[in-house]
Amino acid sequence: MLMHNPPHPGEIIKELYLEPLGISVTDAAEALGISRKTLSAILNGRAGISPEMAVRLSIAFDTSAESWLNQQSQYELWHAEQHRSKLQVKKLVAA
Repeated sequence: MLMHNPPHPGEIIKELYLEPLGISVTDAAEALGISRKTLSAILNGRAGISPEMAVRLSIAFDTSAESWLNQQSQYELWHAEQHRSKLQVKKLVAA
C-alpha cells in the first residue's frame, strides 16, 4: 500500500538527523564522503537516494540501506501514480 504523498528522503535526512544533531550540510557531506553539492541536491529533493548513497547513510546514521531505498521507491512511485491517467498504455491479453 502506498503512502499518501510520502516525503522525499532528503527531507527525512534534514529533519530527523541533521537538524536534531546540529550537523551542518558541509560537515554531513564530509562525513558521508560526498560533495556538499551532492548532499544539498538530495536534501532539496533534486536528487534521489542511490544504492551506494543508501549504504553511506546506513553507516552514518546506523540505519538500514534498505530503509533508505524503500523511502526513495515510495516517493518515486507515488509521484508516478499521480500521472497514471496520462500514460498511454493498453492492457495486454492472451490471444
